[in-house]
Amino acid sequence: MKFLFNDGSFSFETLRGLSYLNSGGADIGEMVVAAANIPDGDENAWTHQLEYLADRIYQQGESAAAGGHKVSTREAYLRASNYYRMADFYYRTDPDADQERSQGLNRSSEKAFNQALPLLEYPGRAVKIPYEDTFLPGYYFTPDDSGKKRPTFLYIGGYDSTAEELYFAGGTAALKRGYNLLIWDGPGQGSNVRDRKMYFRPDYEAAVTPAVDFALSLPEVDGDRLALMGMSLGGYLAPRAAAFEKRISALIAYDGVWSLGDSLDGLIAPAKNLGGGLEELLAQDTFARWALRTGVWSFGVKTYDELLEAAKAYNIGDVVDQITCDVLVEDTESDQFFKGQAQHLYDSLSNAKSKEFIQFYDNEGAGEHCSEGALLTMAQRTFDWLDEKFDVKQ
Repeated sequence: MKFLFNDGSFSFETLRGLSYLNSGGADIGEMVVAAANIPDGDENAWTHQLEYLADRIYQQGESAAAGGHKVSTREAYLRASNYYRMADFYYRTDPDADQERSQGLNRSSEKAFNQALPLLEYPGRAVKIPYEDTFLPGYYFTPDDSGKKRPTFLYIGGYDSTAEELYFAGGTAALKRGYNLLIWDGPGQGSNVRDRKMYFRPDYEAAVTPAVDFALSLPEVDGDRLALMGMSLGGYLAPRAAAFEKRISALIAYDGVWSLGDSLDGLIAPAKNLGGGLEELLAQDTFARWALRTGVWSFGVKTYDELLEAAKAYNIGDVVDQITCDVLVEDTESDQFFKGQAQHLYDSLSNAKSKEFIQFYDNEGAGEHCSEGALLTMAQRTFDWLDEKFDVKQ
C-alpha cells in the first residue's frame, strides 16, 4: 500500500503512525502536512519534521492544561507522544553517535504520555515490574475503578516498539472490551535499551514471567484468564514465553514469527547480486538500512555479522511443541519480512489446547505488516476470538 511516499519504509511508517488515530495517537491533517515536507527517503528530514510536529502539538497540550481544558490536554499529549516516537524511528542508526538526541526524543514521548495518563478515560498508572536486580517500566490500566475481577491482556511489542505505542496499537481495544491491560518495555525496547543498555534476549520468558507475577499480585486480575499478545517481533517473543509460562491461558501471535534469523538473511540476500554488495543494498533500501542499524543498536552488538549471528537464536522451532494454551496466529498478505512464517508456526503447534489462524488481506486494507491501517479490523477479529475463549460478555 503506497501511502504519501514512494519509499516503501516511509510509506509504511506513516501508515503505522496514522493508524493510531482511532485511539487518540494521531490526526490526519497534521500528519499529511508533515509528510509533504519530507523528501522520499530523507531520514534527517523525517526526524526534523516529526519532532517539529510533536513539539507543536505538545505545546498545544501545555496551553490547554494551563487553561484547564482536560480533554484538549489529553488529546494533544497523546498525539505528541506518538509523534516523538515516530521522530526517533530513523534516528537510531549508530549507538555511539549523538545518543542523547535519541534518548531525548524517547523521554519526550514518555513524558507526554505520562502527562496524559491521569486524564485518560481509563484508570491507569505507570508501574515498575521487578526484573532480575532491576525493573521493567510499563503501565497498568483497568476499564473502570470498580475493582471487579476481570480477564487481563498482557501485551508486548517487537523490534522497535515502546510501551507507550502499545496503548494505541491494541491497548485501548482491550480496555473498551472490558479487559485489564498491562503493557511494558522488555529488554531491547523503549528506555531499557536507550538509557540502561538492556538489550534483546531470545529467552523472553525471562521478561514475561515477572510480568505475570506482577499481574497476579493485583486484586482486579482474574488469574484464570490471562492473555498474552506479541506484536511484530513479539510474534516470536510471546510464543517463546508461552512455551515456558504456563499461567498464560491464551496466546496471540500478531503476526506469527518462526525465525528472525531467516528474515534478516532474506533481507540482505539481494546484496549478492549487487556490485557494491551489502553497502549498495543499504544505500538503496531504507528498510534494510534501518533494520540492520537498529538491530546492532538494540541487540548490543558491534557489526552486522554479529547481528545476523545473534538473530539465529530467535527461532521458535526448539520449543514450539511446549506451547499448550489456546493459540491465535495472525498473518498478513503483504508482509514480506516474515513471509510464510505465521503459517509455519501455526502448522507446528502440535500440543496447543486449541489453535486458530486468521489471514488479513490487501483487498480489505489489512494486508500490511501487523494490519497497519486497519487496526479496527484486526481488533475485531482478535478480541472476538479472545472473548469466546474467556467467555467475555460485552
